[in-house]
Amino acid sequence: MEVSKDMTIGELLQKAPEAAPVLLGAGMHCLGCPASQGESIAEAAMVHGLDVDALMEQLQAL
Repeated sequence: MEVSKDMTIGELLQKAPEAAPVLLGAGMHCLGCPASQGESIAEAAMVHGLDVDALMEQLQAL
């Protein structure tokens, strides 16, 4: 699956629901909240203090 840092969490979960456990495991527990629908993967990683490149590797491996 093609994933980009600019993709919103909402888009990611629509295209790849199997990404939810990866996000939850990284500490992103509010996957259904309104902010997650408009927040990019990069923005969410920054807010949660995560290494976006490491997160992207996990997501692209799905």
